Amino acid sequence: MAELATIARPYAEAAFAAVRDTGVSAAEAADTLDRVTVIAADPALHDLVGSPRVSARQIADLILGALPAAAPAALQNLVAMLAENRRLAALPQVAAQFRALKDEAEGRVEAVISSAFPIDGAALDDLVKALEHKYGRKLHARVEIDPTLIGGVRVAVGDEVLDTSVRARLEQMKVALTA
Repeated sequence: MAELATIARPYAEAAFAAVRDTGVSAAEAADTLDRVTVIAADPALHDLVGSPRVSARQIADLILGALPAAAPAALQNLVAMLAENRRLAALPQVAAQFRALKDEAEGRVEAVISSAFPIDGAALDDLVKALEHKYGRKLHARVEIDPTLIGGVRVAVGDEVLDTSVRARLEQMKVALTA
């Protein structure tokens, strides 16, 4: 999907700059983009996108009609442009890259926390605070359950990985014993 990411990048950057210039909250715009992405993912809409009887403007109007009237004009223009250029398939990537730009502007970075078991609210808050202290940045945590870890957690922040899982420790012991 590198191609969609490449297609989405200029759209996301332009939308982010336009939203920032209008004074609209980037978080609000990201939430609106997420809603647009859900709407655009509807299978019935995919049938319309491929139809020669439905214009790009009609498709954009259909998508935008499901949003509140107060949706930022920059995002309305983005949806219209994506529809006009037949790039609605790139919308999920546009939304993801927009959110990444927003997080970067806020000094936040996504942390993917993999755990063998669900992490409750208080334990997750404590873990995120400790990770924010370790990495010196605000983190947006996303938790994934991976039973193969056996226990402990594996944290990926950008290109850095902190693996304190039981599986990782067993692998380290295996390497040490076979060396």
